[in-house]
Amino acid sequence: MAYRFALITGASSGIGAAFARALPPETHLLLTGRNQERLEALSARLAYPGRRVEAVVADLAGEDGRAAVVAQARASEIDLFINNAGLGRLGRLIDNPEASEREMVEVNVVAVLVLTRALLPDMVKRARMSGRRAGLIITASAAGFNPLPFLATYAATKAFDLHLAEALAAEFADDPVDVLALCPGTTDTDFFARAHMAGGAMPTMDSPDRVAREALAALGRRHVHVVGPTTRFTTWIGRIMPRRLALAAAAAYMAKLKKRSGA
Repeated sequence: MAYRFALITGASSGIGAAFARALPPETHLLLTGRNQERLEALSARLAYPGRRVEAVVADLAGEDGRAAVVAQARASEIDLFINNAGLGRLGRLIDNPEASEREMVEVNVVAVLVLTRALLPDMVKRARMSGRRAGLIITASAAGFNPLPFLATYAATKAFDLHLAEALAAEFADDPVDVLALCPGTTDTDFFARAHMAGGAMPTMDSPDRVAREALAALGRRHVHVVGPTTRFTTWIGRIMPRRLALAAAAAYMAKLKKRSGA
Protein backbone atom coordinates (compact mmCIF):
# COMPACT_ATOMS: atom_id res chain seq x y z
CA MET A 1 0.00 0.00 0.00
CA ALA A 2 1.95 2.96 -1.32
CA TYR A 3 -0.76 5.57 -0.86
CA ARG A 4 0.41 9.04 0.04
CA PHE A 5 -2.76 10.59 1.53
CA ALA A 6 -5.99 8.85 2.52
CA LEU A 7 -9.42 10.34 3.20
CA ILE A 8 -11.59 8.24 5.51
CA THR A 9 -15.20 9.21 6.15
CA GLY A 10 -16.99 7.92 9.22
CA ALA A 11 -13.62 7.75 10.98
CA SER A 12 -14.90 8.59 14.46
CA SER A 13 -15.32 4.92 15.37
CA GLY A 14 -15.97 1.43 14.05
CA ILE A 15 -14.72 0.40 10.62
CA GLY A 16 -13.58 3.93 9.75
CA ALA A 17 -11.32 4.14 12.78
CA ALA A 18 -10.06 0.63 12.02
CA PHE A 19 -9.07 1.74 8.51
CA ALA A 20 -7.09 4.61 10.02
CA ARG A 21 -5.27 2.20 12.34
CA ALA A 22 -4.61 -0.30 9.56
CA LEU A 23 -2.96 2.07 7.09
CA PRO A 24 0.84 2.23 7.30
CA PRO A 25 2.54 5.18 9.04
CA GLU A 26 3.79 6.42 5.66
CA THR A 27 0.22 7.26 4.62
CA HIS A 28 -0.99 10.68 5.75
CA LEU A 29 -4.58 10.75 6.99
CA LEU A 30 -7.57 13.02 6.55
CA LEU A 31 -10.21 11.82 8.99
CA THR A 32 -13.79 13.03 9.03
CA GLY A 33 -16.80 12.30 11.20
CA ARG A 34 -19.33 13.97 13.46
CA ASN A 35 -17.77 13.23 16.84
CA GLN A 36 -15.05 15.81 17.45
CA GLU A 37 -13.78 14.25 20.68
CA ARG A 38 -13.28 10.84 19.11
CA LEU A 39 -11.69 12.27 15.98
CA GLU A 40 -9.20 14.30 17.98
CA ALA A 41 -8.32 11.32 20.17
CA LEU A 42 -7.77 9.06 17.16
CA SER A 43 -5.74 11.73 15.39
CA ALA A 44 -3.49 12.12 18.41
CA ARG A 45 -2.87 8.37 18.61
CA LEU A 46 -1.98 8.08 14.93
CA ALA A 47 0.14 11.21 14.55
CA TYR A 48 3.53 9.51 14.19
CA PRO A 49 6.65 11.59 13.51
CA GLY A 50 6.62 12.73 9.89
CA ARG A 51 2.97 11.84 9.40
CA ARG A 52 0.21 14.39 8.81
CA VAL A 53 -3.11 13.58 10.44
CA GLU A 54 -5.88 16.07 9.81
CA ALA A 55 -9.43 15.96 11.15
CA VAL A 56 -12.54 17.61 9.74
CA VAL A 57 -15.65 17.50 11.89
CA ALA A 58 -18.50 17.38 9.39
CA ASP A 59 -22.01 16.02 9.01
CA LEU A 60 -22.22 14.39 5.58
CA ALA A 61 -26.01 14.56 5.69
CA GLY A 62 -25.79 18.24 4.75
CA GLU A 63 -24.31 20.18 1.87
CA ASP A 64 -22.07 22.29 4.12
CA GLY A 65 -20.46 19.23 5.68
CA ARG A 66 -19.88 17.60 2.31
CA ALA A 67 -18.39 20.80 0.89
CA ALA A 68 -15.99 21.12 3.84
CA VAL A 69 -14.70 17.58 3.32
CA VAL A 70 -14.31 18.04 -0.43
CA ALA A 71 -12.36 21.28 0.05
CA GLN A 72 -9.91 19.75 2.52
CA ALA A 73 -9.50 16.57 0.46
CA ARG A 74 -8.68 18.61 -2.64
CA ALA A 75 -6.14 20.64 -0.69
CA SER A 76 -4.53 17.44 0.61
CA GLU A 77 -4.45 15.86 -2.88
CA ILE A 78 -5.65 12.48 -1.65
CA ASP A 79 -4.90 9.31 -3.59
CA LEU A 80 -6.94 6.90 -1.43
CA PHE A 81 -10.60 7.58 -0.67
CA ILE A 82 -12.33 5.29 1.81
CA ASN A 83 -16.01 6.19 1.54
CA ASN A 84 -17.09 4.57 4.79
CA ALA A 85 -19.65 6.76 6.59
CA GLY A 86 -23.09 5.21 6.90
CA LEU A 87 -26.05 4.64 9.18
CA GLY A 88 -29.26 2.63 9.45
CA ARG A 89 -32.52 2.52 11.36
CA LEU A 90 -34.48 -0.60 12.28
CA GLY A 91 -38.24 -0.51 11.85
CA ARG A 92 -41.01 -0.25 9.28
CA LEU A 93 -40.55 2.59 6.84
CA ILE A 94 -43.80 4.26 7.92
CA ASP A 95 -42.97 3.90 11.63
CA ASN A 96 -39.49 5.39 11.51
CA PRO A 97 -39.15 9.18 11.68
CA GLU A 98 -39.04 10.66 8.21
CA ALA A 99 -35.93 12.62 9.20
CA SER A 100 -34.10 9.35 9.99
CA GLU A 101 -35.05 7.83 6.65
CA ARG A 102 -33.91 10.94 4.78
CA GLU A 103 -30.65 11.07 6.74
CA MET A 104 -29.86 7.50 5.68
CA VAL A 105 -30.24 8.44 2.03
CA GLU A 106 -28.24 11.65 2.43
CA VAL A 107 -25.28 9.93 4.11
CA ASN A 108 -25.34 6.49 2.47
CA VAL A 109 -26.20 7.62 -1.06
CA VAL A 110 -25.97 11.36 -1.71
CA ALA A 111 -22.71 11.89 0.19
CA VAL A 112 -21.11 8.88 -1.50
CA LEU A 113 -22.13 10.17 -4.91
CA VAL A 114 -21.20 13.82 -4.31
CA LEU A 115 -17.81 13.15 -2.72
CA THR A 116 -16.83 10.51 -5.25
CA ARG A 117 -17.86 12.68 -8.19
CA ALA A 118 -15.96 15.65 -6.73
CA LEU A 119 -12.72 13.87 -5.82
CA LEU A 120 -12.23 10.96 -8.21
CA PRO A 121 -11.35 12.95 -11.37
CA ASP A 122 -8.36 14.65 -9.74
CA MET A 123 -7.30 11.39 -8.10
CA VAL A 124 -7.15 9.73 -11.53
CA LYS A 125 -5.28 12.68 -13.09
CA ARG A 126 -2.65 12.69 -10.35
CA ALA A 127 -2.24 8.91 -10.66
CA ARG A 128 -1.64 9.22 -14.40
CA MET A 129 0.95 11.96 -13.89
CA SER A 130 2.80 10.18 -11.07
CA GLY A 131 2.74 6.69 -12.54
CA ARG A 132 1.15 5.39 -9.33
CA ARG A 133 -2.32 4.04 -8.65
CA ALA A 134 -5.16 5.63 -6.73
CA GLY A 135 -7.68 3.71 -4.65
CA LEU A 136 -11.40 4.02 -3.94
CA ILE A 137 -13.22 1.89 -1.36
CA ILE A 138 -16.98 2.23 -0.98
CA THR A 139 -18.33 0.52 2.10
CA ALA A 140 -21.54 -1.18 1.02
CA SER A 141 -22.88 -4.11 3.04
CA ALA A 142 -23.98 -7.72 2.82
CA ALA A 143 -27.44 -6.15 3.23
CA GLY A 144 -27.05 -4.66 -0.24
CA PHE A 145 -27.48 -7.96 -2.04
CA ASN A 146 -31.18 -8.43 -1.26
CA PRO A 147 -34.20 -6.47 0.01
CA LEU A 148 -34.29 -6.44 3.79
CA PRO A 149 -37.65 -5.81 5.48
CA PHE A 150 -37.47 -3.59 8.58
CA LEU A 151 -34.16 -2.24 7.27
CA ALA A 152 -35.67 -1.40 3.91
CA THR A 153 -34.09 1.98 3.30
CA TYR A 154 -30.71 0.93 4.66
CA ALA A 155 -30.53 -2.15 2.41
CA ALA A 156 -31.65 -0.09 -0.58
CA THR A 157 -28.92 2.50 0.04
CA LYS A 158 -26.30 -0.21 0.34
CA ALA A 159 -27.48 -1.78 -2.91
CA PHE A 160 -26.83 1.62 -4.49
CA ASP A 161 -23.31 1.67 -3.01
CA LEU A 162 -22.59 -1.86 -4.20
CA HIS A 163 -23.81 -1.24 -7.73
CA LEU A 164 -22.07 2.13 -7.95
CA ALA A 165 -18.71 0.67 -6.95
CA GLU A 166 -19.02 -2.26 -9.35
CA ALA A 167 -19.96 0.04 -12.22
CA LEU A 168 -17.11 2.45 -11.45
CA ALA A 169 -14.66 -0.44 -11.43
CA ALA A 170 -15.74 -1.22 -15.00
CA GLU A 171 -15.78 2.42 -16.12
CA PHE A 172 -12.23 2.97 -14.85
CA ALA A 173 -10.82 -0.42 -15.85
CA ASP A 174 -8.26 1.26 -18.12
CA ASP A 175 -7.33 3.97 -15.63
CA PRO A 176 -4.80 3.84 -12.76
CA VAL A 177 -7.40 3.55 -10.01
CA ASP A 178 -8.54 0.50 -8.08
CA VAL A 179 -12.19 0.40 -6.96
CA LEU A 180 -13.59 -1.91 -4.31
CA ALA A 181 -17.09 -2.47 -2.97
CA LEU A 182 -16.62 -3.60 0.62
CA CYS A 183 -19.49 -5.72 1.94
CA PRO A 184 -19.19 -6.50 5.65
CA GLY A 185 -21.72 -8.58 7.51
CA THR A 186 -22.58 -7.89 11.12
CA THR A 187 -19.66 -6.02 12.65
CA ASP A 188 -19.01 -5.03 16.26
CA THR A 189 -19.54 -1.27 15.96
CA ASP A 190 -21.87 1.48 17.18
CA PHE A 191 -24.14 0.79 14.20
CA PHE A 192 -26.56 -1.34 16.21
CA ALA A 193 -27.05 1.18 18.99
CA ARG A 194 -27.66 3.99 16.50
CA ALA A 195 -30.02 1.79 14.49
CA HIS A 196 -32.02 0.85 17.62
CA MET A 197 -31.07 -2.79 17.12
CA ALA A 198 -30.21 -5.48 19.64
CA GLY A 199 -26.70 -6.28 18.44
CA GLY A 200 -26.49 -9.25 20.78
CA ALA A 201 -29.12 -10.96 18.69
CA MET A 202 -26.66 -11.43 15.84
CA PRO A 203 -25.18 -14.95 15.59
CA THR A 204 -21.73 -13.76 14.49
CA MET A 205 -19.92 -10.44 14.69
CA ASP A 206 -16.70 -9.53 12.89
CA SER A 207 -14.26 -7.06 14.38
CA PRO A 208 -13.81 -3.70 12.61
CA ASP A 209 -10.07 -4.37 12.39
CA ARG A 210 -10.68 -7.58 10.46
CA VAL A 211 -13.00 -5.79 8.05
CA ALA A 212 -10.47 -3.02 7.41
CA ARG A 213 -7.54 -5.40 6.97
CA GLU A 214 -9.45 -7.58 4.51
CA ALA A 215 -10.59 -4.56 2.52
CA LEU A 216 -7.09 -3.14 2.14
CA ALA A 217 -5.78 -6.56 1.15
CA ALA A 218 -8.55 -6.94 -1.46
CA LEU A 219 -8.13 -3.48 -3.02
CA GLY A 220 -6.56 -3.94 -6.46
CA ARG A 221 -7.26 -7.68 -6.45
CA ARG A 222 -11.04 -7.76 -6.83
CA HIS A 223 -13.96 -5.40 -7.24
CA VAL A 224 -16.28 -6.80 -4.54
CA HIS A 225 -15.21 -8.22 -1.20
CA VAL A 226 -17.66 -9.87 1.19
CA VAL A 227 -16.10 -10.22 4.64
CA GLY A 228 -15.95 -13.65 6.24
CA PRO A 229 -17.01 -17.14 5.10
CA THR A 230 -20.34 -17.04 6.94
CA THR A 231 -21.35 -13.78 5.30
CA ARG A 232 -20.18 -15.01 1.89
CA PHE A 233 -22.31 -18.13 2.32
CA THR A 234 -25.46 -16.23 3.34
CA THR A 235 -25.14 -13.73 0.49
CA TRP A 236 -24.58 -16.61 -1.95
CA ILE A 237 -27.67 -18.43 -0.67
CA GLY A 238 -29.70 -15.25 -0.97
CA ARG A 239 -28.67 -14.86 -4.60
CA ILE A 240 -29.44 -18.41 -5.72
CA MET A 241 -32.73 -18.82 -3.84
CA PRO A 242 -35.94 -17.80 -5.59
CA ARG A 243 -36.41 -14.13 -4.78
CA ARG A 244 -39.78 -14.69 -3.14
CA LEU A 245 -38.33 -17.28 -0.74
CA ALA A 246 -35.27 -15.15 0.05
CA LEU A 247 -37.50 -12.20 0.87
CA ALA A 248 -39.76 -14.32 3.09
CA ALA A 249 -36.80 -15.73 5.00
CA ALA A 250 -35.31 -12.27 5.49
CA ALA A 251 -38.67 -10.91 6.65
CA ALA A 252 -39.09 -13.68 9.23
CA TYR A 253 -35.59 -13.19 10.63
CA MET A 254 -35.84 -9.40 10.74
CA ALA A 255 -39.27 -9.52 12.36
CA LYS A 256 -37.77 -11.55 15.23
CA LEU A 257 -34.88 -9.10 15.53
CA LYS A 258 -37.29 -6.19 15.53
CA LYS A 259 -39.27 -7.79 18.35
CA ARG A 260 -36.14 -8.43 20.41
CA SER A 261 -35.03 -4.86 19.88
CA GLY A 262 -38.38 -3.43 20.89
CA ALA A 263 -38.49 -1.39 17.68
